[in-house]
Amino acid sequence: MRRPASVLAALVMLASAGCGSGPNAPRLEDASARGADYSYTIPAGAGEAYDRGQPLDILPGELTVAIGEVIEIVNLDARGHLIGPFFVGAGETLRQRFAGPGEFIGVCTVHPSGELVLVVHE
Repeated sequence: MRRPASVLAALVMLASAGCGSGPNAPRLEDASARGADYSYTIPAGAGEAYDRGQPLDILPGELTVAIGEVIEIVNLDARGHLIGPFFVGAGETLRQRFAGPGEFIGVCTVHPSGELVLVVHE
């Protein structure tokens, strides 16, 4: 049981590092004490729907935000999801503040295109 979990964790880290590193990646900060400017909820059963080939349209394919804004992603599903530079585990809530400009293009398991473009501007 430990081996598959460690393999999954390594794959998530590699996917995040490969797509979100570099000088143009947006800077992020913890935002636990602030209200969200953008809020999205991944419903229970989203992972099973994804497995069946049902396109999920929970987040936009491109999200443009300003420095200082906060995104909140609530995952009510029984599995974790990749959302651009973020991994939101099952039953977890991610709250992130954008601290610097940049662009990120990465995997998104809750959008029909399978990709999220995140642009942070001043």
